[in-house]
Amino acid sequence: MAFQFTDANFKNEALESDIPVLVDFYADWCGPCKMVAPIIAELADEYQGVFKIGKLNVDDNSETAGAYRVMSIPTMIIFKDGKPVETMVGALSKQALKDKLEAHK
Repeated sequence: MAFQFTDANFKNEALESDIPVLVDFYADWCGPCKMVAPIIAELADEYQGVFKIGKLNVDDNSETAGAYRVMSIPTMIIFKDGKPVETMVGALSKQALKDKLEAHK
């Protein structure tokens, strides 16, 4: 199951994580975000313990979304050692996301 990131827990859960993190910046009204949601959930299960994978609702957590200049959604950012190392914008296939994750293991 995908982790739920918020402005309140982002520093602790994403930036200070001891494993790499994939954050899906989304909104409930976003069609492409809804297409990506089941893929994010599957990857969260498949990569449990290797990556922390979760979602951040940009409408409810504008501080974090703004800090990373998220202008379009879905935007997915991989964080490693507290720093963003890869940003992907738009709905990607499961295989495309897996390829990105594998590159940052």
